[in-house]
Amino acid sequence: MIMAFRFIIVLLFIFIGARMGSLGIGLAGGAGVAVLALTGMKVDPTTGIPWDVIGIIMAVIMCIAAMQAAGGLDFLVMVTEKLLRKHPKRITFLGPVVTFFMTVFCGTGHVAFSSLPVIAEVAKETGIRPSKPLSISAVASQIGITASPISAAMIAMAAFVEPMGVSYLQLVATMIPTTFIGCMVGALVANFQGKPLEEDPVYQERKAAGLITMHGEGEYDIKPRAKASVAIFGTAILIVIVYALLISDSIKLIPGDYLPRNAAIMTIMMLAGTIILLMSRTSAAEVATQSTFRSGMSASCCILGVAWLGNTFVNGYTDQIKALGGGIIEQYPWLLAVVLFFASALLYSQGATTAAMMPVAIAMNAGVGTMVASFAAVSGLFLLPTYPTTVAAVEMDDTGSTRIGKYVFNHPFLLPGVVSIAVSVLLGFIVNFFLIH
Repeated sequence: MIMAFRFIIVLLFIFIGARMGSLGIGLAGGAGVAVLALTGMKVDPTTGIPWDVIGIIMAVIMCIAAMQAAGGLDFLVMVTEKLLRKHPKRITFLGPVVTFFMTVFCGTGHVAFSSLPVIAEVAKETGIRPSKPLSISAVASQIGITASPISAAMIAMAAFVEPMGVSYLQLVATMIPTTFIGCMVGALVANFQGKPLEEDPVYQERKAAGLITMHGEGEYDIKPRAKASVAIFGTAILIVIVYALLISDSIKLIPGDYLPRNAAIMTIMMLAGTIILLMSRTSAAEVATQSTFRSGMSASCCILGVAWLGNTFVNGYTDQIKALGGGIIEQYPWLLAVVLFFASALLYSQGATTAAMMPVAIAMNAGVGTMVASFAAVSGLFLLPTYPTTVAAVEMDDTGSTRIGKYVFNHPFLLPGVVSIAVSVLLGFIVNFFLIH
């Protein structure tokens, strides 16, 4: 009875945090921990809070924000526009390729904000219904989080599966191809979604009213050392991956005892951020004003609260959770993906969903292969069309083709998104069968 009461407390504060949004998820999670403590539950921050995960997020975000302040993201957007304008008829497929790999490279889906206007403009100029590339591009930016070597979700997931025998590099090597293929299948679905632009009555009305404008190719004021900042950031990621490979059990050319992988990621990223600032002569004060810094630090705070709340409950009732749900997950492993999908739609964060739900999966005896295969499902943020990148995609399409239906769920992101995640999870289970088990 007391377990059920405490579980209701956990759900209640997750719901309160979801309603508050952004930092509210973290604040409400911490408040929930306080209430659990008042009911007599043991609270241990040393085991309940994923300190390494939070530290890595902060280090990576500082480096990304330094690159943004130095003009690196503007440079990437300029390159993106040149690529898209070179092949405009393939925008529905190239759009998600761009947003997926920018997310993989930067570790945050918020970099898609800078690419979505370009995608919308190129589609409109080419006569392609903008909702086609915009829908799958927004989805790909969300799913790409689970393939990024430096994202909060990936770091959190690695912390859970490494003790179970799946290394960080195996996880990254599994997620990049499975999620990318999933997004490309989603793009194929999006390509056949909706009427041709010229036959859309909303577009015709807006065109007649003079509400549609053609902006043409963008003009960019690229800072002198912007390209170099991107090169430094990319080199840092490469060093992280190579170092993780060299200290791995399969190679072990370097003993990892004096500088473990997590510590290496933090120090290398902070070193790279320092070099970027010195090289570009950018003020350190500018870093904290960047959009990537605000969104990344918000993610850290969310994970702090919601992971502490979830881990406190799971650590107190591991045996009971295993007895209640272990058999179900073992018999129907795909159910874990379903749970993660709907949990992410509520928590609005891949990192927070991973931190909160994977301990539950472990307690329910979900095998490591099932956890890895289902990982992409933490990207169901598009289910409700209120996530920032989906909202941005709607607002940036002045043709009106990217719109939300009166039933809320009938929006252009749903079908390509569900297909992308379903294919990613299916491929994950296939990889699991042959490689992980």
